Amino acid sequence: MRPTDYWLLTTDYFVLMKPRAVFVCQSCGTQAQKWMGRCPECGAWNSFVEEQVAEPATAGAASGATRYGPASSGAGARLYADIDTASAPRLSTGIDEFDRVLGGGIVPGSLVLLGGEPGIGKSTLLLQAAAAFARRVGPVLYSSGEESEHQIKLRGERLGVDRAPLYLLAETCLERILEEIGRLKPALVVVDSVQTVFSLKLSSAPGSIGQVREAATQLLFTAKGQNVPTFLVGHVTKEGSLAGPKSLEHIVDTVLYFEGEHHHAHRIVRAVKNRFGAVSELGVFEMTGAGLRPVPNPSELFLAERPTSTPGSAVVCCIEGSRPILVEIQALVSSSSYGNARRMAIGIDPNRLSLLLAVLEKRAGLNLAGEDVYVNVAGGVTVEEPAADLGVVAAVASSVRNRPLRPQTAVFGEVGLGGEIRGITQAGRRVREAAQMGFARCVLPKGNLDPSDAGPAAPGCELLAVASVAEALDQLFG
Repeated sequence: MRPTDYWLLTTDYFVLMKPRAVFVCQSCGTQAQKWMGRCPECGAWNSFVEEQVAEPATAGAASGATRYGPASSGAGARLYADIDTASAPRLSTGIDEFDRVLGGGIVPGSLVLLGGEPGIGKSTLLLQAAAAFARRVGPVLYSSGEESEHQIKLRGERLGVDRAPLYLLAETCLERILEEIGRLKPALVVVDSVQTVFSLKLSSAPGSIGQVREAATQLLFTAKGQNVPTFLVGHVTKEGSLAGPKSLEHIVDTVLYFEGEHHHAHRIVRAVKNRFGAVSELGVFEMTGAGLRPVPNPSELFLAERPTSTPGSAVVCCIEGSRPILVEIQALVSSSSYGNARRMAIGIDPNRLSLLLAVLEKRAGLNLAGEDVYVNVAGGVTVEEPAADLGVVAAVASSVRNRPLRPQTAVFGEVGLGGEIRGITQAGRRVREAAQMGFARCVLPKGNLDPSDAGPAAPGCELLAVASVAEALDQLFG
């Protein structure tokens, strides 16, 4: 071999083994060979960050099994009828509201992602749940990349955490966390947060697309392989969505959002994805000096300060997951001082409000063209289901006429563009919740007036069936 040939082969070898630089979008994970100002996939601006991707030296079957997941214990496919689910019952966290959101408890081997704004109470809730789980089930490993052990212990003393088999680990290296999981064999693992964890296999910074995906994937393999449930804390962007690649939500089994206003005492945990329970399930907590306290009756909390004889107030019964909740919708209509009338909505979709105002003008004869309309869901709650349409219509009409609704009246129903009141789901549960809270009458769609559904289940509660917006207003102000 000539010296020039040897030099060329050596040069090609080092070129192939040299880490390759790519630019990765931090919003969607799209890769590009050069920096771009705007991502062509998701449209995000200034989101491309340079990352080093090292090519693997060998690609054997053994190394692939080590890197991409645990071995499957050599067992082959099993018949569906032969799989016994009774041997893996759900595990309780000791917090009833948290168990409700999870679908009845923690499923062994599941991976749960909890996201929320900074300071909303994610670490507080998980520390309380970890301590209660450790006392009831077994040892728990709480790994934090944002706090030291002493800081976690100070928060635990404030929350009243006693001597439980709760192990604290201040670590951000993924390999060391996995090593501690293998050594302790815990019954539950909490990683706070997944954006601070980094793997030594990648040269990119913690929180990047590659690091977050690698950390979540390896923790998923550990949870499934060792049958240990794992909770991940995730950061959110300024838009309110979970930070990191969208594949992070596909990797995990359950995605929970921690919602709430900092100036309100209550917090809401909402399930937006759950492979083992109902989606949109809701858990309500109250922030106190001793931590988060579960609220078993959210309707009583949201209606605690409701005025009884004030115009512009209506009570709506909504369904969140499997739970009926009564909330108050407030409306204020005043004369506009400028040429353009303002439309402002808090807690409901502003586009939905514009649609309902157009229906009131066209079908009910209310003149709202030159009026400012402000609608708010009291308590900082967000209502998304169309069953709240009739409540918004009733509150706006009450404010326009300056007349309060008939006392002890709850409403629910979907409003169509033709002014008709359409039927909704689970009307019986809504009526029973209203009757339990002391409401004497319910205005509901005529399509839901089924004696087998709502009548016998709510004795003492008068049911007023309506078919149009005009008929509903007559019943509400009669």
